[in-house]
Amino acid sequence: VGFDPFGFAGADKQSLAYMREAEIKHSRLAMLAVVGWPLAELWDKPIAESVGLPSLLTKSGESPSLLNGGLDKVDVLYWAAVALLAGIVELENIKQKEEKGKDYELGDCNFDPLGFYPKEKDAKMAMQTKEIKHGRIAMMAILGFA
Repeated sequence: VGFDPFGFAGADKQSLAYMREAEIKHSRLAMLAVVGWPLAELWDKPIAESVGLPSLLTKSGESPSLLNGGLDKVDVLYWAAVALLAGIVELENIKQKEEKGKDYELGDCNFDPLGFYPKEKDAKMAMQTKEIKHGRIAMMAILGFA
């Protein structure tokens, strides 16, 4: 955090806040993907067989990715559903931002079913910093899976 040699964070506070929120969201997705990717490779075939669908794994048993040429097995409807879900989440986030106004906190998706997110301001900032740092590691790990 604080390392920005190319100036991607922008010149003003609003740009920095936008980029920080984007990084928090991408960090969360990357952390979920790092857990989900190996689990998909372990469970894809048994689950597909149990529901009568073809396995999406490549011949070498890897999850489909851009680099291993397995994406042609994934149905276009799946990608449409993913895009729709992402759009819904973003629209809900915009709605949340408008409802809370100045009380809105970066990355607050109003989803914390286990109550991990702290209530104090300093603890919230520390949690977001941890999310970003762990997320950066997860983003690099995902590159290894692809």
